[in-house]
Amino acid sequence: MRSVGFDPSSDYPLGSRRPDLVTTPGGVRLDGVTLDALRAGRLSGEDVRATPETLRRQAEVARAAGREQLAANFERAAELAAIPAEVILDVYTALRPHRSTAAELEDWAERLEREHGAPRCARFVREARAASLERGLLAHGQRR
Repeated sequence: MRSVGFDPSSDYPLGSRRPDLVTTPGGVRLDGVTLDALRAGRLSGEDVRATPETLRRQAEVARAAGREQLAANFERAAELAAIPAEVILDVYTALRPHRSTAAELEDWAERLEREHGAPRCARFVREARAASLERGLLAHGQRR
């Protein structure tokens, strides 16, 4: 994602150099995220979460600095930011040792791709499935 007028090499940190590019999921500008606004009820818990757009911009900044792994983490975070918390917790539980079969983890990966448009997170689940299979950490049952 390339923002008009956004330079990942010079616009970091976004909050101080480009606050116009930082908004909450509800569209509140960064300068509107204050303790007074929270106390007055103008903000909700959703308004203190990072948006996928902001996380993708952070990935651009990391990539421009030559930090590819950090950029990949921000890109996965951008996908996760759009997924309901309950789904994230279910995936987390499924990834724990001996909680899921290989088939169940593949089902999660497919669901992340199909229902949530999260191919990077799906790839991560598949990598975890392969590592769990190799280490004997999958639940008993059919293994793919």
